[in-house]
Amino acid sequence: MPIGLIALALGGFGIGLTEFGIVGLLPEVAADFGVTESVAGYLVSGYALSVAIGAVALTAAIARYDRKKVLLSLMVLFIAGNLISAIAPVYSVLMTGRIVAALCHGAFFGVGAVVAADMVAENRRAGAISLMFAGLTAANVLGVPLGTMLGQQLGWRSTFWAITIIGVVALAGIKLLVPQTAAPAETSLRSEFGAFRRPQVWVSIAVSALAFGGVIGGFTYIAFTLTEVSGFASTTVPWLLVLFGAGTFVGNYLGGKAADKSLNNSLIVILGLLAVVLGVFALTAQNKVMTIVSLLLMGTVGLATAPGLQLRTMKYAQDAPTMASGANIAAFNVGNALGAWLGGLALAAGFGFVSPLWVGAAVTVAGLLVLVIGSLKPQAQVAPAAREPLSSAAG
Repeated sequence: MPIGLIALALGGFGIGLTEFGIVGLLPEVAADFGVTESVAGYLVSGYALSVAIGAVALTAAIARYDRKKVLLSLMVLFIAGNLISAIAPVYSVLMTGRIVAALCHGAFFGVGAVVAADMVAENRRAGAISLMFAGLTAANVLGVPLGTMLGQQLGWRSTFWAITIIGVVALAGIKLLVPQTAAPAETSLRSEFGAFRRPQVWVSIAVSALAFGGVIGGFTYIAFTLTEVSGFASTTVPWLLVLFGAGTFVGNYLGGKAADKSLNNSLIVILGLLAVVLGVFALTAQNKVMTIVSLLLMGTVGLATAPGLQLRTMKYAQDAPTMASGANIAAFNVGNALGAWLGGLALAAGFGFVSPLWVGAAVTVAGLLVLVIGSLKPQAQVAPAAREPLSSAAG
């Protein structure tokens, strides 16, 4: 395993903790600022929308620059955003900090996915991408539960201070461990965006949005489900989130392996399983044992799609992988925002604290249908440079 992947995973850990660390603290944030549960949930959806904007706008702006310098600059932006969140006196300032931190997210994973894929042989690219995303899943396994516990004990601001420190460590790790890369050859924005003329790229992007909308639709309000429906004490929420996080770690690894063997088929199976898991969770949330099992499975199946969907997008845009990769990260987070928003609507409409799980199942089924229909169409729109390394193809 190239040592540079460790550095990418380290950066992904900090960014993943920022994205999901707020989930377990939404009740505390809502109480502190005097806002409703659904308004507190906008801290998740607002972050996700900002990721989508940054993923496209920043990736387009930095596609021609040295990738290591780009990653370092993005981590500086990440640190600044979390510092703002840590000192936020009112809800609007906290939202501002979330937006600033989010702007670096999509571009970081978009550029990082290309760097990771170029470090290994072609038949190991999904595995390399999954290793990069391992930082994101590690944030769920360790960072989110510990961040939630820290926030509950010392106040939610302490979690953002801790994330700020992690960002500084990640910045140093990228500086030391990621090898220097040559700036990609000059290319026009028109050429970069040309990849989006291929229908299969849009199929991948749409499925990414719906797949992540499904799992995040159920996950955003999970603290309320665990305490109000399943009957767990709020102090147990961080430990229960460990189960979800452990599942994401395993699922991300297995999803990468499966995608390297059979890309489309593995994604179809995983999406079908995710819809079933979310539905079963909603039906059995009052049972504590089933809730524990469902949390583990939800994490495992939910994040198993990530490496395959990222690879699928890059496969059909290998002449502009950085732009397409960034756009797919944007799609992930549009889905996050969509899922959180729809889940919040269900809560506000009075459908109960299991309704976000049903919303997630419905959105996942929509993603499955898009993938199945899209996969029936001719697969002839692979970029002309399909057999070349992604870095050279990008030029």
